[in-house]
Amino acid sequence: MNNNTRVLLKRRCEGVPQASDFEITTSTIEQPDDDQLLCDTIYLSLDPYLRGRISGRHMSGSIAPGDLMAGEAISRVVETRHADYDVGDIIAAHSGWQSNPVVAGSEARRINPDVGPLSTFLGILGMPGLTAYAGLLRLGEPKPGDTVLVSAASGAVGSLVGQIAKIKGCRVVGIAGAPGKCAWVTDVAGFDDVVSYKTGDLREGLDRSCPDGIDVYFDNVGGDTLQAAMERLALGARVVLCGLMAQYNIDEMPPGPNPAFIIKARATVRGMVVYDHEDLRAEMVDNVSQWLRDDQIQYLEDRTDGLENAPEAFCRLMQGKNVGKAIVVVGRE
Repeated sequence: MNNNTRVLLKRRCEGVPQASDFEITTSTIEQPDDDQLLCDTIYLSLDPYLRGRISGRHMSGSIAPGDLMAGEAISRVVETRHADYDVGDIIAAHSGWQSNPVVAGSEARRINPDVGPLSTFLGILGMPGLTAYAGLLRLGEPKPGDTVLVSAASGAVGSLVGQIAKIKGCRVVGIAGAPGKCAWVTDVAGFDDVVSYKTGDLREGLDRSCPDGIDVYFDNVGGDTLQAAMERLALGARVVLCGLMAQYNIDEMPPGPNPAFIIKARATVRGMVVYDHEDLRAEMVDNVSQWLRDDQIQYLEDRTDGLENAPEAFCRLMQGKNVGKAIVVVGRE
């Protein structure tokens, strides 16, 4: 272990990211100072919100050309100068796209590998899991018998939203694209129905699948998908706005949904920011890990081997070509 491999943003993306927008570099591994940890990265998370950071439009800050690409990772501590951590501990931290980060102990979170597979702490037991859990249960307030509609239903957040809604006694409809993703949503994740935005008319599909309207809509996409769902809200509907896949790769913001549909349905619309719900993390991990052990939760991972292949994997993610949670395998468990 002599060099730290790092992936930098080479230039701001225009439209859909290209692998050439990134640069792979190596540097001497830094030594930790007091209260810091030197780590080996095991798994790196790739997430759509990073496209917003590249554009400078995300609330968590921007990534400028020459900067290390941001991202959360699961790592093993190989050297410690922090009293609360030992060599061999597994941690989660926003340490970026690099093989051997130095992490402040105060910014790390210890992971218990007995709770679930390590990679799931970047997925259903990590930020996507907390987003789904808090967004649905705290903001969406589902009730037994509700019709819950979820866009990007095969994704890391959407698939868990739908499965938790089923556990809570709701009828769940997903929106997905490719036939394979649609099949997984119903046949494996257990949604009651799925509407493809690629192989048919979205609005006609929603009319068939949600004939009595939509009680809870969990939106991960925005754009026309959001508009189509808004047109079909039931009285007293709750709408959770979470993701913006429809606009991450464009420079001009699309027009928003007509507020008349919100007023007509007396709907409640709330924005989901995962950072606001850290108080639910322990509860989420306890419940979701138990549902996982009880075989009530299924998940998909889209794995890429090698940090050097992270740029290409991110480009596939931003084209919607991933199947499940996008993860880069950087090191060995």
